[in-house]
Amino acid sequence: MNTNTHDKRVVLGAEHDQALRRRLLEVLRNLDAKSTDQSFQVGGSQELETLTAFVGSRSILVESETYIGLTITGDAELIDEVVARVHASPIA
Repeated sequence: MNTNTHDKRVVLGAEHDQALRRRLLEVLRNLDAKSTDQSFQVGGSQELETLTAFVGSRSILVESETYIGLTITGDAELIDEVVARVHASPIA
């Protein structure tokens, strides 16, 4: 994903929070996001899981990294919308 000056990165919470992951994925489904790339890497005690998706023409990068958390990066307006929807969704 190419970053630009309009990109924003937000740490949603802990990478091991499964309820948070489910809420985020549900929000992305509701936004009709289309996944284009997914990967999982391990390096020592670190795990990095990434998912790239598109909502319309705007891309969003979801990363789950040990000691960092569950983060989303992309167009600032889209990130703000996703964050608001994740926080408004019921805890699963």
